[in-house]
This record gives sequence, structure tokens and C-alpha cells, in this order.
Amino acid sequence: MYYIGYDIGSSSIKVAIVDEKTKKSIAVVSEPKNEMVIKAGKFNWAEQDPNIWWDCICTATKRILYENKISSKDILAIGISYQMHGLVIVDNKGQLLRDSIIWCDSRAIEIGNLAAKEIGESKYGKQLLNSPGNFTASKLKWVKDNEEKLYEKVSNFMLPGDFIAYKLTGEINTTTNGISEAILWDYKEKKVANWLLEFFDLDTSLTPSLVSNFQNQGFVTDVAAKATGLPIGIPIRYRAGDQPNNALSLNVLKPGEVAATGGTSGVIFSVSDKIDSKEFSRLNHFAHVNYTPEQPRIGTLLCINGAGIFYSWLKKLTKIDDFTTMNNLASKIEIGSNGLVNLPFGNGAERMLNNQNLGAHLSDLNLNLHNDSHLCRATLEGIAFAFVYGMKIMNKDGLNTELIRAGNDNIFQSEVFTSTFSSLIGRPVEIYNTTGAVGAARASSLDVNSMEELSTSLGNNDKIKIIEPHIKNEEYKIAYDKWEKILNNKLNTNQ
Repeated sequence: MYYIGYDIGSSSIKVAIVDEKTKKSIAVVSEPKNEMVIKAGKFNWAEQDPNIWWDCICTATKRILYENKISSKDILAIGISYQMHGLVIVDNKGQLLRDSIIWCDSRAIEIGNLAAKEIGESKYGKQLLNSPGNFTASKLKWVKDNEEKLYEKVSNFMLPGDFIAYKLTGEINTTTNGISEAILWDYKEKKVANWLLEFFDLDTSLTPSLVSNFQNQGFVTDVAAKATGLPIGIPIRYRAGDQPNNALSLNVLKPGEVAATGGTSGVIFSVSDKIDSKEFSRLNHFAHVNYTPEQPRIGTLLCINGAGIFYSWLKKLTKIDDFTTMNNLASKIEIGSNGLVNLPFGNGAERMLNNQNLGAHLSDLNLNLHNDSHLCRATLEGIAFAFVYGMKIMNKDGLNTELIRAGNDNIFQSEVFTSTFSSLIGRPVEIYNTTGAVGAARASSLDVNSMEELSTSLGNNDKIKIIEPHIKNEEYKIAYDKWEKILNNKLNTNQ
């Protein structure tokens, strides 16, 4: 018997199947073959058709069952992970009204900023733990202000994972951590922040009903079973945004534990039991998958837009065949890249830089000295330094770091990157071989009282190595200090 997990990204949909008893991954597939289209009708817009997510789920589910000779009747339950902060809206018949405004869309920034100014930090800081920002609630306000006739038809708003759950079960609901990702959870009152919807002049009845992360959230309908190949009547047992789910996949569930990812963008996700903060814009605070009002577990998230995308850009520029070759070239160069410095911030406004769009920079390039190897090393160091800069912000906000875990993918496969990061923060980095879809599948086997069982299972199955910090790290510190000085100069010039 098996569990199935879905990870709804903006580039692709991943599907995983894990064994009921061992919780080991049996297979993972991805759809479509090429990246899904992101529509950018205007500057800083980003939209996707949610039906494409659904079509990919149907195709990938049938494919993974067929390729692994698994009977659909042997699937017990479903777990869902999804891209955070997106807005999906439907009418009273459950029909889509428009494309989803997804996580990387920036059109609602000024709406969130104005709301923060008028509401005041003393209220949103204590109750939302976040500035209203460019999140789901602000995006819904944008629809009301700019597409008024369409807004009048809205019956429910949803996050991307809620939409997939709806397509599978016919039921519209969401979770506490999902509502917190929309910046609509009031941590003080321990309920949906209807007052923010009312401030935006939005109908509070548009919010879906809440279900627990670890309970039956609906059952696969006959229509969905025919479309996906899943059996009729199996439950969705778990749902979470991609970063909280990634933390769960990495066994990051307790205060002091940190999950890190380094794909196109970089993310640090730190778990605590703190219901207070002094950082409401550079950091964001969400209910973790194991949050309850009685025992709060808060996931503080720091996002670095300019991370792996710079390394990918460099690969195309240099025409080096693969990232392994780039990593090997970087390892031949001494710490500090012979003075070459990279600021990797070339992927839009950076929240941790107070939403400045700094752009990417190479500094102190010596045309007689530096070559492809130096560029590879400086890029990896620059991304690692950006992670360290972010960790400093988190530490100043009172977050404790006891251990760090990361997936064995993207830039964390580079020893240069991981050793630089580990040595500067003075903590080992545990590397796990897992994915969000696998974590979601495993989580669908649990109830809220089974977190210890999950920790044991994850630790036994996935940990592959530990990167220890270098005790003699003075060279790393010198290189980082130079990088931070150049960054601060650029920030001051950019203001």
C-alpha cells in the first residue's frame, strides 16, 4: 500500500509515491516536460492558469502509477504541497474567474504598503506578525479595485493548493497555515483576521472554511478519480505551502531548527515558538504545519530572490556543460576568489534589502587574473554570503539556530557553497535526499499526534551527510566582510 504526494510549483508539478510501511520513496515524476508558462501581461505581473496545474496532476498521476505498475486501489491517501501566496478565485458554481495571480507577481505591493501605513505597526505587527505586503489578501484587494465586475462574481478565494484539493474532492476549504500565508491569520485572537478584509472592503464570506493539516480534508470524487486514475473515496490528509512543507520534508519541526533551500531563489525557514518580532517586511512569519493556538510553531521565512538564478545565468553565459563541472572549477580557487566579489541580487526587488531592486554586480574584476573558475567561485561565495547576511537579520530578531538542514539539490550540492555557509554561521549543515512531493506523501499518513513518528522516519530514510564548519574560518570572514562592505556601499548609493 502507498501514499501519494503532489508538489504544485510554478515551473512544474511533481508527484511522489511512498511506501506505507517504510515511508521510503518509490518514485517521483514531473510534468510537464518543459517549464509551465508564466504569463506576464504587464511589468511585474505573473499569472498562471490553474487548469494547467490540474491537467499536469492528472497526467503525472496516471503516468507514475503506470510506470511503476502500481494499482490505484493501493493508494491510501493524498498529501499536497503548493506554491505559496497565490490567489485563485471562483464563482458560486466553482468555476474559475481568472488566471491565478501567483507568488512572484508584484502588482499589489503598493496596496500592502498603504495598508501597513494606515493600520500601523502596533496592530499588524502584534496580530498578523507581518506587514500586509504583496500577499494573497492584497492581491484580492487589487482585483476588487481593478476588476470590479469580476470581483462581484467571486464566491471564494483560494490558495493554489486549495484549488487542487477542490478539484480532487469538490470541497472548498483551506488550512490555518494557508490563511497565515495569505496574511489573514490573527495570532493574538487566534482566528481569521476578518478585520483586515474589512479594512480592504472585502467580503469576509469569501474566506473558505478551515480544516486541520492532519485530518480528512475531503474525499476523491468519481469525476476526479476518472481524470487522475486515483481510487474513488480516498482522503486528502495533508496540505501545506511549499516552504513549510519543505521544512517538514527536512524534519525541521522544532524551535531552533532551520530548513534551507537554494534553487532559483534561496530560502531560510527558521522554526520558533515566538509570537513576536521586530521584522515585519524583511522577514515573514507563518504558522508552521504543526502550529496550534495552544502550542504555536512559527516558521520565519527569509527569501533571497537572487540566488541559484545567477549560477544558472553564469552557466549559460560561459557555456559550461553542467553545474558539476562548474562546482569542480570553483573548488580549484582559494577562498575569496582572488578578490573577485559577486552580489547575486539580479532577480527583482529583495525583501531582505528592504525591497530595493539592487541588481547583480561583479566587483574588482581583474581581466588579467580572473577566469571562469574565479567566476564560479565568486558566484557561489556571493550566494552563500547572501544567506549569511539573511541569517544575521534572523538572529538579530531573536531567532535561535541549533541545526540547519537542506536538500541535496541545486547549490547545496556544491561543497564550496555549503562549506562557506556552514563556516560563517558556525553550524553544521545536514544534507537530506528528499523532495517536497515525497514529504507531502509521507505527511498524508499522519495525524497531528504523530510528529515524533514523522521525525524518526525522516531521519532514518533521508540524511546522507553532514557538512561541518571549518574551525579556522578567518579567510571566510575576511571575504565576507569585503562582500558586505561592497553591498552596503551599493545600498547607500541606490537610495
